[in-house]
Amino acid sequence: MNDAPLAYFITFTVYGTFLQGDARWWRSRNKGARAPQPLLEQWHRDRLKHEVILLDDEQRIAVEKEIKRLCEFRGWQLWKANSRTNHVHVVVTASGYDGAKVRDQIKANCTRVVRERWPLFADRPVWTVGGHYQCVNTVEDLDQVVLHAGEVQDRKDRDMMESAARR
Repeated sequence: MNDAPLAYFITFTVYGTFLQGDARWWRSRNKGARAPQPLLEQWHRDRLKHEVILLDDEQRIAVEKEIKRLCEFRGWQLWKANSRTNHVHVVVTASGYDGAKVRDQIKANCTRVVRERWPLFADRPVWTVGGHYQCVNTVEDLDQVVLHAGEVQDRKDRDMMESAARR
């Protein structure tokens, strides 16, 4: 019997953008999804050692290109890579690899590329420590996470821009 997942749905965030206590809900390592806790979020924000730098369009493209390059190099099947200003989603099949190892390799390679091309990221974190990965075990679930990582994220951006334009 093969217990390997069909794919991994990986998410990692830009340094300082999704803190514990976040109003959009947040993940505890031991307890999973947690309700917003504004005082906890502020406590973490006050302790950030570096300013928050969101990824611009050029940086987002570089991150996606590096994910594609790494997947080709490793022989992994990349279903979707979507770099946002404040987080990155990746859906990838990496047979024989643990999800945390895949996530960490992707983050490390993207960090290298960002630091090489943009010196303002030197000597500071690019990403939040860790990140999340979810095992995807069915074709239906794979379709859903690819949709979420791509179209749903893009739709959120368009909706936010339309809402801001109406103000």
